[in-house]
Amino acid sequence: MSETGAVFHIQRFSIHDGPGIRTTVFLKGCSLHCFWCHNPEGRRPSPEIQYFANRCIACGACVTACPNSAHELHDGLHVFHLDRCRVNGACVETCYPQALQLSGRMMTVEQVVEEVLADRAFYESSGGGVTLSGGEPALSGDFARRLLEECKREGLHTALETCGEYPWHFLELLLPVTDLIIMDIKLMSGERHREATGRTNDRILSNARLLAQTGKPMIMRTPIVPGVNDSEEDVRQVASFVRELCELRKTNGTADIHPIVYELLAFHRLASDKYTSLGLEYEASAIQPPTRERMSVLANVAKGCGINARIR
Repeated sequence: MSETGAVFHIQRFSIHDGPGIRTTVFLKGCSLHCFWCHNPEGRRPSPEIQYFANRCIACGACVTACPNSAHELHDGLHVFHLDRCRVNGACVETCYPQALQLSGRMMTVEQVVEEVLADRAFYESSGGGVTLSGGEPALSGDFARRLLEECKREGLHTALETCGEYPWHFLELLLPVTDLIIMDIKLMSGERHREATGRTNDRILSNARLLAQTGKPMIMRTPIVPGVNDSEEDVRQVASFVRELCELRKTNGTADIHPIVYELLAFHRLASDKYTSLGLEYEASAIQPPTRERMSVLANVAKGCGINARIR
């Protein structure tokens, strides 16, 4: 029997998740709860219904379709009772304006690979491939492993975007079939990391050190979130840690072959509608994205630590 996993999006023609033109497969479930997360629909491990109220025409089709009375019309207005929803999906099928959408569908490895291979010509011409993201793809275990295995069998370059917050063996399982690891380091302070994400960074830092010693190609990233980690000292601390990883890489002789790159990513507020659609509070609503000038200053701070740093 083929492995199945919860996939909430397959993004074609992606150019930000590894080299070349790629297809990024987003898997559900994450061990962190970053309050600014750009993919809140990836937090929970199972499929869920998103409701975009601004698209609703109050036709009542979902009211008839739902067996759990999760949808009602009151005075011509649609009301979605999240607590009653059992993700039956019938309401989504009847929603013509797509106000109701299913976030996450159970897919087999073969189904995902079939979609990925549709753009093989673009991978071959650009040096691209497939990237697993999320959520946290390492939490998908055997499904992620089998998916990467099949992509490698097809001759594709494979990459994994990860937060690193899980036992080491979760990542170790995927390394033989992964060509590139892209890992976030948000903060060096364990307590501040817990305040921002719900977990300390102990396992993240440990896994990053172990990964550096494997010689596997790595890109380390920091999402710059004003008020969270946008000070020069915050970036200097992370960049110094990346420098430590570069030194560790020298122990196995791969530092010159696979140098570690450090990228800074600017926070944006494009995910606000997603939070509303999931019935979640968007705690980052008051945060202004960092300016390009500020990002350049922080990138120079990182470069000052003697590492290869850039803005993505």
